[in-house]
Amino acid sequence: MDDLVGRRAVEIGRYIAETKCTVRQAAKKFGISKSTVHKDISERLEELDGDLYEQAEQVLQFNKAQRHIRGGNATKKKYEQVRKIKSDTAEN
Repeated sequence: MDDLVGRRAVEIGRYIAETKCTVRQAAKKFGISKSTVHKDISERLEELDGDLYEQAEQVLQFNKAQRHIRGGNATKKKYEQVRKIKSDTAEN
């Protein structure tokens, strides 16, 4: 494994463990794809630092379990805004 890639994997792992961020947020922060974040955590980090891997993987699993809730809330908010716009338009 390239030393630069290994350092990036550790840095991403620390960032995820400390901030509890999502894969998308980490990808944006480091300017890489979501796929690269997953590969860095699930394959590369596990070889480099097992404890950090466990911490980061725990955050990713939590976020994965919660994403349907976040998606549902976003959809609810969207349609509440649509209803408000229709209501405001109907009044005028």
